[in-house]
Amino acid sequence: MLQTLGLGAEVEAVYRGMLADPSGGVAELSDRLGLTETRVREGLDRLVDLELLRPSRDCPGGLRAVRPELGLELLLRRQEEELARQQQELARSKAAAAQVVSEFAGLSPNTEVDGAERLVGMDAIQGRLEQLAHGLTRECLAILPGGALSQASLEASRPLDRRALDRGIEMRSVYQDSARNDPTTLAYARWLTEQGGQVRTSPLLPPRLLIFDRAVAVVPIDPDHSRLGALCTSAPGIVASLTTLFEQTWDSAVPLGADRPRPSDTLPTATELELLKLLASGMTDEAAAKRLGVSLRTVRRQMSALMERLHATSRFEAGLKAAQQGWL
Repeated sequence: MLQTLGLGAEVEAVYRGMLADPSGGVAELSDRLGLTETRVREGLDRLVDLELLRPSRDCPGGLRAVRPELGLELLLRRQEEELARQQQELARSKAAAAQVVSEFAGLSPNTEVDGAERLVGMDAIQGRLEQLAHGLTRECLAILPGGALSQASLEASRPLDRRALDRGIEMRSVYQDSARNDPTTLAYARWLTEQGGQVRTSPLLPPRLLIFDRAVAVVPIDPDHSRLGALCTSAPGIVASLTTLFEQTWDSAVPLGADRPRPSDTLPTATELELLKLLASGMTDEAAAKRLGVSLRTVRRQMSALMERLHATSRFEAGLKAAQQGWL
């Protein structure tokens, strides 16, 4: 009954025993309570520390129990004092934390203006993403171009994704088709689906995009120069447009568990078709490889195979025959 005041069951029993009959010694109290003498002595020491037992004037060397109305009031007062001390420490800790945050805000070059924040450096970007992931309430949408993702990037994303999925957040991610050829990225995408996320792939993707609860979006400032940083925006019009872009990309993508159509003698695959379109628009092999998230070697190998299927001796002839067959 008195455990909330800091008295264990045995200590309370010793206190009640002393209130009932303080004249007996340790051995008698031990018999009455069914406790060992060692336990009784420990209980007596604890009661003395709590000032619930005081020296007896009638029996020199003995102890007397302080009446409950006085003794328990002393315990309550001590608890109140300890609680007040803890509250003061908490207030000081909060003030110190606020001071640190204020100092860092003053030193940070990443400041928000009109609902947009420019994030410079990987640490600033990662820190903002962690903050946004922590505040998620409904869903997170992601477009992840470039094919294979780095091990460091995946390891940084794993704890954020796990916590979000554990909280019931809906996660939809679109990877590039070429990610299917990278064991590390493919393993991560499969892990994500096993945890409850949804993953699709597409041969060609817009620049990297993250949308949090359809309220905040993070995009690269320059997709070709990631070192310039990222833009974090909560402007409703921009976020709505980026959300529409994601949904269009999602609708045209293929679920991770589904296989892409195999090449045939008549029709190109989705990736081959996108490659033809990119090269027909005048894009170099290097630029096309980057857009498709594959290596330069892969682009050249795929183009060589297409020329063979089209019975073309040059890329120009391959383009003409592809157009004649309605591929372009």
